[in-house]
Amino acid sequence: MAWSTRELAELAGTTARAVRHYHDVGLLPEPERRGNGYKEYGVTHLVRTLRIKRLADLGFSLTQIAELGDADQHPREALRALDAQLTRTLERVHRARVEVRQILQLCAPTDLPPALAARIAGADLSAADRSLVVVMSRVLDPAVVVALVDTLHKLPGSPATSGFDELSADADEATRQEIADRLLSRIRRVLAMVPGLWSAVTGPTAAARAVREAVLDLYNPAQLDVLCRIGRRLRAGPEPAGRALGVAALDDGTTAGADRLGEPWARWGRGIAGTGTGRTAQHRRDPVAGVAGGSA
Repeated sequence: MAWSTRELAELAGTTARAVRHYHDVGLLPEPERRGNGYKEYGVTHLVRTLRIKRLADLGFSLTQIAELGDADQHPREALRALDAQLTRTLERVHRARVEVRQILQLCAPTDLPPALAARIAGADLSAADRSLVVVMSRVLDPAVVVALVDTLHKLPGSPATSGFDELSADADEATRQEIADRLLSRIRRVLAMVPGLWSAVTGPTAAARAVREAVLDLYNPAQLDVLCRIGRRLRAGPEPAGRALGVAALDDGTTAGADRLGEPWARWGRGIAGTGTGRTAQHRRDPVAGVAGGSA
């Protein structure tokens, strides 16, 4: 019995294009051709095509099928490996389905873990603040990010936050200082209520650097300047910054620890205060960090 490419494909439950691809990748030998030049397939080709189709349907890649060879044997180890792979796939699909159901039930955003998405849904956050929380959720301890969002929920709304969100890049000195003055107490409360936040977003860690880069990308120069002014105020007091912000102060009660924590603010502030310009080399070396999450 001899079949054409189309007939072979129909018998095997596949397509003529797939049969030609099996030829191209070396899985199926080329048949002899008739006098008119058309391919002439036999039973051997059909059996081989059926085996390729069956293994592919089970989940083997064409590369894996080629490694199994032509022998009609029981590939025990390959099947065990495939079974383990399918188990992992089913577990991943199950987790994804659970998350999809949660997202549907909560009408939650898709770019955050379900637990955080549920919390952030009712928070009064600007687009920039929300994007910053997304970045934080990828690089910081989840407990710190959840505590931050929960804290923002607890705090009453404030005109200072909307003033910060609406601050134009070319805002004058007086406006910047006014916003900084109005936001200071709110920032203090956020940092006091989320003890791990300051240490998480300051310092030389990769996570802290990611947060600082996000801050630089999300906020305009005037907003960054406001954050820097607040940072200098936090460093200066009047209460010991180490205790007020929930970070470790020196055992002797001096402000040396607070000075050390605040030093990045001072260095960065000298680069942007009052300039109204965009990103600079100084920005990238030591950007504002500690209070950005509290601006919301």
